[in-house]
Amino acid sequence: MSTMRSGSATTRLIAAVRYTRRSHRTSNVRWQSTASPTIHRQIPSQFWTTGRVLLLSTFTGSLAYLLGINDTSSFLRSSNTKPTAPIAPVYATKTKLETAISELRTLLGEDAVSTDDEVLHDHGYSEWSSINIETLPVAVAYPRTTADVQEIARCCTRHKIPVVPYSGGSSLEANFSAPFGGVSVDFVYMDKIIALRPDDMDVTVQPAVGWMTLNEQIKESGLFFPVDPGPSAMIGGMVGTGCSGTNAVRYGTMRDWVVNLTVVLADGTSIKTRRRPRKTAAGYNLTSLFVGSEGTLGLVTEITLKLAVIPQKTAVALATFPSIRDAASTSAAIMRAGIPIAAMEIMDEVQMNVVNRAGSTKKKWAETPTLMFKFSGTPASVAEHVEQVKKLSKGNKSGSFEFTADEAEQAALWSARKESLWSMLALRKAGEEVWSTDVAVPMSRLADIVEISKKEMDELGLFASILGHIGDGNFHESIMYDAKDPEQRKRVEECVYRMVDRALEMEGTCTGEHGIGIGKKGSLVKELGVDTIDVMRKLKASLDPLWIMNPGKIFDAPGET
Repeated sequence: MSTMRSGSATTRLIAAVRYTRRSHRTSNVRWQSTASPTIHRQIPSQFWTTGRVLLLSTFTGSLAYLLGINDTSSFLRSSNTKPTAPIAPVYATKTKLETAISELRTLLGEDAVSTDDEVLHDHGYSEWSSINIETLPVAVAYPRTTADVQEIARCCTRHKIPVVPYSGGSSLEANFSAPFGGVSVDFVYMDKIIALRPDDMDVTVQPAVGWMTLNEQIKESGLFFPVDPGPSAMIGGMVGTGCSGTNAVRYGTMRDWVVNLTVVLADGTSIKTRRRPRKTAAGYNLTSLFVGSEGTLGLVTEITLKLAVIPQKTAVALATFPSIRDAASTSAAIMRAGIPIAAMEIMDEVQMNVVNRAGSTKKKWAETPTLMFKFSGTPASVAEHVEQVKKLSKGNKSGSFEFTADEAEQAALWSARKESLWSMLALRKAGEEVWSTDVAVPMSRLADIVEISKKEMDELGLFASILGHIGDGNFHESIMYDAKDPEQRKRVEECVYRMVDRALEMEGTCTGEHGIGIGKKGSLVKELGVDTIDVMRKLKASLDPLWIMNPGKIFDAPGET
């Protein structure tokens, strides 16, 4: 981008005045070119002498200066005044809740609203979330259209009832929990592919379409949607958390693939964030504002996504290493070499043990720190990239490098990686839980944080593993512990938050893809600072003045402790 040297304030003022005069003359000419000529009366010249003009200019300039100074002083005085603390939201009483539930049943249909205890539990608790709270929603509403969602929003606004979106329920930081009760909005019946446009390489879907289902249904077009989080994730939830997956190193994250959104705001207004071209410079980027907002700004009812061309060939390879640091260092070297890898995952010896125990592949893999690679492109480019990665791996102490040519074995092996958390959950004994969280750091610090975090995690003496999308500096810790042992949980929690703090010290982030939810609100303040969080709070207050949209997520609601 070019730069321009700033001149003095006087020079800029003169230039602005000249520009204004030029513009004024031009506009007059244009107006006169389409209308009758205007006759201007000339003021007698003998009154406006040069001296009088200068005197008047001096007087008006001085007056404007004094008024400006006074106004600026007032502004500064008001800016330095301590801001009034935001008023804590007041939510509906039990009577109001009952009235609202009755209204929703009338609006949506009797079967479209549930207050069944088991249903409420399923929408407020998650067995794979690291954070769970006791409070549950008081009702679950099942919309089928954007108009239904608008009715839910209007009803909840009238009665001041919290609204919590639910789409897939596979998030890990209590993103869909209901700390203030309220209505959980489950999009399960909004699961349609609205329009596939192969020539434009995009598709419009409803929020309950799963990414795997989407790819299965559009594969005949030769296109696919490349963002690939957990297998059960749905597009609506993926938008909410701004997630990514194993393909992020090649294709980017959810924010890179959303073209536009239809969003229902707290007052029931439905907006489209932008139109459908691949690029636009029209106004604020509202699409990116809503992606990753976790339902705190509005309810997403339609999503237009970009699509990519299915590669001609895909291949998978594994390289083993003597230590987790060697594996992490190799990943950084591969990225620095500019090899267009499709995906690159790190798995420690514990996670390779989980893969073997899951039994989803024919082969038993060495239980040692491993890098798993995915290559895609033309057959010639895939072969070239495999050889380049093999050479780099060997130069970084790789013990073995195995290339999987069989398509079924490739699919099974990559599936084993994708399902690693669920495989680990399947190994739990009664009373055990798994704490899974993620961070991301700049590539140059990746080997350091992985090595230190692995050492601290192993010192817990628990069944724990490191894995993740190491090609873009993002990795996960998963630790199994006895949920009935408070001391053990405390040690696990301290280990996890030391890793998060360490990532922040390295100019990283407290979450690469899981979102903030409830679990990482404190870490977000450490990462961004109070002033930045206040900007977010002001944005929310402008769109959701009653603070009903998924309150208590990302940052505390006013008055929350």
